[in-house]
Amino acid sequence: MNLTGTPTDRLGYLPNGLTHWTNPSVIGATLHLMGKAGARRIRILESPWKSAEPIEEYMLQAGWEPRDLVNAAPLVEFENTNFLGSGKQYVRLVTPHGGHVFRAFDLNHSYQDCDVFVSLAKLKEHLTAGVTLSMKNCFGITPCTIYGDGAGENEPGLLPLGGRGSLHSGSRQPSKSAPSENDPKSPRGAGYRVAAIVADLVAARPIHLAIIDGIRTQTRGETAGVRGAIPVAPGVLIAGTNCVCTDAVAMAVMGFDPLADRGKAPFERSDSTLRLAESLGVGTRDLSRIEVIGTPIAQVRFDFRNPVRAPVLNDRTENSHA
Repeated sequence: MNLTGTPTDRLGYLPNGLTHWTNPSVIGATLHLMGKAGARRIRILESPWKSAEPIEEYMLQAGWEPRDLVNAAPLVEFENTNFLGSGKQYVRLVTPHGGHVFRAFDLNHSYQDCDVFVSLAKLKEHLTAGVTLSMKNCFGITPCTIYGDGAGENEPGLLPLGGRGSLHSGSRQPSKSAPSENDPKSPRGAGYRVAAIVADLVAARPIHLAIIDGIRTQTRGETAGVRGAIPVAPGVLIAGTNCVCTDAVAMAVMGFDPLADRGKAPFERSDSTLRLAESLGVGTRDLSRIEVIGTPIAQVRFDFRNPVRAPVLNDRTENSHA
């Protein structure tokens, strides 16, 4: 899921599910449909920022009711993957073709346990990476106990003691128990590193189903504290079985060119995650090679750089998850 920031972050008075978090109704509907499709177990994964607290507690602090999600399908579990969690050891997933920054990652066991891995993301811009969609949503699968600012030097820390600033800046290497960077002298700028690491992650841990909640969201950036952000209502839900293709369609819906790269919107300050993932063989960002079913892109395009503010809802709807 995308639960970026803290549970108390708000854009104005709006619930975070209407701005920068994946909406709980979208999460619940996805769980229900998975259950109907025969899923024997569904595990909700998230790495709350530099925290080891249960995801359920994180949700409660935001005013959500975790039991609504538990009851959406026959067997629903939660796991905070910021650390070892309920596993006995971390699992190592190898990046095909050697990766841009990391040849492999040590991750929470849940990312290997699953038969189907779903990225349930939000349709948003991102201050560092340009956009945050199904691929950027996976940046947080890296456990802070290994890749965080306060990670152990030789072995993973027992609990996360800081965020992922070091992944942005390259100011330190992961715990020595995990594979180090391919080239510690590679560019240290966050605009390259974040995009490249995300591309490595989705190559190492492929996304089987990408779902992007763009029903109601926000502009300008990934968190409620972004200056100038406004709530918007594109009214779209985008899904696909290839994360690069799905993110390419999502970019087009947002009014951007999915073939754009550094220097062109939305990548004014970053490399394109789509291009970097494409170079690892994950998928294509060329819309002419992507089959789009449902409503045509042109009919749902919502210009994130010239947005229309979302309409004010009535009190009953504002306080609901819808």
